[in-house]
Amino acid sequence: MSGMAAAQMTVSPAPEGFQGYLASLWPKAQELGVSRATFDRIVPTLTYNPRVVQLDRNQSDEVVINPNAPVAPFAPYRARQVNPTRIAMGRTVLERERAHLAEIEARTGVPAGVILGIYGHETNYGQFTGDFDLLRSLSTLAYDGRRRALFEGEFLSAMVMVERGAPREALTGSWAGAIGHPQFLPSVYLRLAQDGDGDGVAAIWNNQADAMASIAHYLQVAGYRRGEHWGYAVSVPAGLNRADLATNVTSPRCRRVFQRHSRWLTAAEWRARGVVFQRGEPEPDMMLSLIEPDGPGNTAYLLSGSYRAILDYNCSNFYALSVGLLADAIVR
Repeated sequence: MSGMAAAQMTVSPAPEGFQGYLASLWPKAQELGVSRATFDRIVPTLTYNPRVVQLDRNQSDEVVINPNAPVAPFAPYRARQVNPTRIAMGRTVLERERAHLAEIEARTGVPAGVILGIYGHETNYGQFTGDFDLLRSLSTLAYDGRRRALFEGEFLSAMVMVERGAPREALTGSWAGAIGHPQFLPSVYLRLAQDGDGDGVAAIWNNQADAMASIAHYLQVAGYRRGEHWGYAVSVPAGLNRADLATNVTSPRCRRVFQRHSRWLTAAEWRARGVVFQRGEPEPDMMLSLIEPDGPGNTAYLLSGSYRAILDYNCSNFYALSVGLLADAIVR
């Protein structure tokens, strides 16, 4: 039986036990600082949502990915994600928020373009944030049990958000619990959300200033390096010895994503191997790693350490590359 078939046959607990399960979470909620009044105000209003369980089954982490399977080309994904409309919208936000973005960059070291690249990809600059009831979705997924360790924690974090003043009616997002303009999980919100306009609230669900400050803080904590560009488009010579460039480091997460990166060399060493920078000239001693997302003979990219911070936001080379390319197009 395939992994997908096994996942689809996983039996969910009966919805009748949903409220009993939620009631059993009171000691954990109390330990996190949720008051009995908040708990009793919210829990009885929640109902089981079979739709999010179905969506979760379709995203099963039990599917086994063949590491030798061919990777789809990047070019079609790039065309969809880094399109003229999204670039134009990003430039509009940049012009309107230029002073604020400059202040965020000065404080965090994360460039305005990269902030907007994330923002554009996640919710089209706040236009599409999801309409699933956050607490209903997370409580359902926690009760379902397939990934209880994740979703129970996120449900309790969402309860803490409410306890600390987040408006219950504003907490809507993706079916899997990502919320607001930057699409943070509740635990990420509690850890990293920022008040971007000084009003005392990190209202990432309806405040663009808070969303952009929060994205920048996330990337700063993830390791984005001040003054370091995410990467460079390059042309690779046909005779490049790729076997000599293979990395011998195995990533503990997102293994297939990082397997596509070469070992690190300085910009000067890449030039010595005949690699030509199409735009921009990094310092000779800058450490960079090569990826060829569309295979030999097509545009490749040399990636900096700051690219890894973008991968921390979403561990996909296609995502991180298109964020970087959108960032460059917005500020160009």
